[in-house]
Amino acid sequence: MRLRLVLAALAGALAFSQPASTQVTNDDVGGIRTETQERLRAGSQTTAALNWLGVLGLLGLLGLRKGHDEDSYHPSDIE
Repeated sequence: MRLRLVLAALAGALAFSQPASTQVTNDDVGGIRTETQERLRAGSQTTAALNWLGVLGLLGLLGLRKGHDEDSYHPSDIE
């Protein structure tokens, strides 16, 4: 019983504690920016195009749905 109480208190303390601080980066160190820093400074021009390409890909997945129970291309009532 006491172990459960301690574990519950520990879980509650972890839930309300501060997250780890982010790594502080200095852009001036070395004078060379990384590719990610360059992309963030320049702004992303291809983001919208890639988002629409992803939407088209997800819409293409709709073609994989099962249409009907029969395996034939044209379902017929004659059998």
